Amino acid sequence: MVAILLLVGLAVAMFVGFNIGGSSTGVAFGPAVGSNTVSKLGAAGLMTAFALLGGWTVGRNVIKTMGGEIVPSSQFTLAASVGVLFFVGLALLISNLFGVPASTSMTAVGAIAGLGVATGTLDEAVMFRIVSAWLLAPITAFWICAVVGRYLYPYLDVWFHLEQSEGPLFEFNRVGSVPYPTVSANASAKEVLVTILVVGIGCYMAFSAGASNVANAVAPLVGSDVITGSEGVLLAGVAIALGAFTIARRTLDTVGNDLTDLPLLAALIVEVVSASLITFLSAIGIPASLAVSATMCIVGLGWGRATRTVRISDAAAAAVRGDDGEKHSEMAVNVLPEEQEEVAKIGEEEPQTLKARDLFDPSTTGRVIVLWILTPSISAVASYLLFAFVPLSPA
Repeated sequence: MVAILLLVGLAVAMFVGFNIGGSSTGVAFGPAVGSNTVSKLGAAGLMTAFALLGGWTVGRNVIKTMGGEIVPSSQFTLAASVGVLFFVGLALLISNLFGVPASTSMTAVGAIAGLGVATGTLDEAVMFRIVSAWLLAPITAFWICAVVGRYLYPYLDVWFHLEQSEGPLFEFNRVGSVPYPTVSANASAKEVLVTILVVGIGCYMAFSAGASNVANAVAPLVGSDVITGSEGVLLAGVAIALGAFTIARRTLDTVGNDLTDLPLLAALIVEVVSASLITFLSAIGIPASLAVSATMCIVGLGWGRATRTVRISDAAAAAVRGDDGEKHSEMAVNVLPEEQEEVAKIGEEEPQTLKARDLFDPSTTGRVIVLWILTPSISAVASYLLFAFVPLSPA
């Protein structure tokens, strides 16, 4: 019986890791895919390698938190671990079927918290620390990118502005029978540099996803001493790879194309800010959500760019006068044409150049936020009901 339950537990952990791969690949490489910098197949391969690296290194801190600090590790019997992982996987599957990058960490912690509330063993101080980080991280991500979008983006765009050349960036030549890569004749050195940066930072995001999310698949099993931490990381790595090469295609489309218009520069900003936030939180053992932080970076950047038509002083004066704001009813941001070398000052942008709805899609953003709330709620409630009425964990 124990052997059968162990097989079920490993299968459920694989199921969770599979859904993590589907969700996190879209978050990590959606900007790169959306800007036509890397293919979906290439994104899946890079996601696999760097998520495993992140889980093997920084991710062990998060496994420790989720496997024995939110609730005592003694609560993670094999049966209880299977129950927690099942509800995590179910909630993530629902999210992936809607094509939305799920908040994997929030979903997993919700299931563990449901166990803790049902058994009266929840460490409220640890949960407060985690929930505080959940609130601060997306707010920080939004405002950092909003400030960049409003005050810095057009200047950076002048420097980074590229026309992507036709054909591949790299070609293969041969010395005898040995192939070696060279830069295509049509590609500029600047285009190659920016492309390498986008892909490199996407790999950094994949590292962050592995650091935070590997624990979501295996922490209960590690906490119950059924498998070791290293075995758990390897198991999750295989499962994430399966998800990255299959169901990740929908979340790649959602993050890369539906939420906002992402040129190469925007992809770089989103990746740097969100990956840095998640890597920091993972290093201190907090299971943070890359999905939430990255998407709020996208929305913040688009919103910040859209507000460049309005000066703060003008908006304040209009509010005092009670103006209806017709002059700036269509918020927009200037997209520099190739021949333009100077950046229009804030308040001097042409509103008709690019409307706010072209920078981020409010309906898609709303759908994402609803699923963020729904998936951990489903996980927590279902977990609580199970452990409250079925004695799978010691009292």
